[in-house]
Amino acid sequence: MFRKIILAIIFIILIVTLGYYFELYYSVEKNNKEINFIITKGSSVKQISQNLVKTGLIKSDTFFNFYIWLKNKQADFKAGEYILKPNMDIKEVVNELTSDRALSKEKIITIIEGWNINDIHNYFEKNNLFLDNNFSSLAKNKIDNWKFKVTKPKFLNQTSDLADLEGFLFPDTYRIFQDATVEDAIIKMLNNFDNKLTLQMRQDIASQGKSIYQIITMASLVEKEVRTQEDMQIVSGIFWNRIKNNQALQSCATLAYILNEKKPQYSIEDTKINSPYNTYQNPGLPPGPIANPGLNSIKAAIYPKNTNYNYFLSRLDTGETVFSKNFEEHNRNKAKYLK
Repeated sequence: MFRKIILAIIFIILIVTLGYYFELYYSVEKNNKEINFIITKGSSVKQISQNLVKTGLIKSDTFFNFYIWLKNKQADFKAGEYILKPNMDIKEVVNELTSDRALSKEKIITIIEGWNINDIHNYFEKNNLFLDNNFSSLAKNKIDNWKFKVTKPKFLNQTSDLADLEGFLFPDTYRIFQDATVEDAIIKMLNNFDNKLTLQMRQDIASQGKSIYQIITMASLVEKEVRTQEDMQIVSGIFWNRIKNNQALQSCATLAYILNEKKPQYSIEDTKINSPYNTYQNPGLPPGPIANPGLNSIKAAIYPKNTNYNYFLSRLDTGETVFSKNFEEHNRNKAKYLK
């Protein structure tokens, strides 16, 4: 009888242990959607585990509590707000909730698609995001004169000799620690760019006989010219065709970049400004990107849409893009929509 009791106890322990390890490593859904999880001050392990189950971050509070007891972590939880994902196992969840990485120790920065280096610098300055805001001087430093503490990303090797980081500071929302430096923010943006530019995209760029730098330069023009992804693809097709035909791009976005002023229409005098970025005077792409493009404009630059259109403009009243097949039609649209 005693032997049967011992065997029963061993069997129960074995089942619980196997179940615990199954829960620990295998039973969570493969979902990487971020979930904000809050531990209020004074919360017990039981309350934390029950809330984790309610939010779908763990399957069983029993196995969670068993792990906490096994690792003697009962007193290690820290109040605060955390970012967790359902595909994290119990070990990862516990490590995060007992770490020193609550969101209260982070700050959020949001870089808008189409911002250039000066725009980002001014945003940091306006919002007091860094004690020493030397963003502009760091980002405008020539890539060939790389001075950051990490190894230069390989994609930057396809830039021109005089290039800076304009175009490669990927627009997105970032979480950084309160004591992070401007350099830390720049590295995050560059790493994000590296992740967003897939292997397939890189292969397609190379197969077209183009460089990443050329694509990002084109994408920056497209980003500043039109809004929707479909319009971006059409405009990209128009611009690449103009380059193919040795025709000036005549991009108003480059005039806005030179003048640091966006106008409904630019004057004849504006189009004659002496600058290598003036695409009314110089055929082909400008020397480099004029802004930091988002993923839609980058894809449009890689995968343009070929049409019969040769000209386009943005309506003053709605911002809608109006395309034209020839110069006469374009002039009629200008008279109709730009006055």
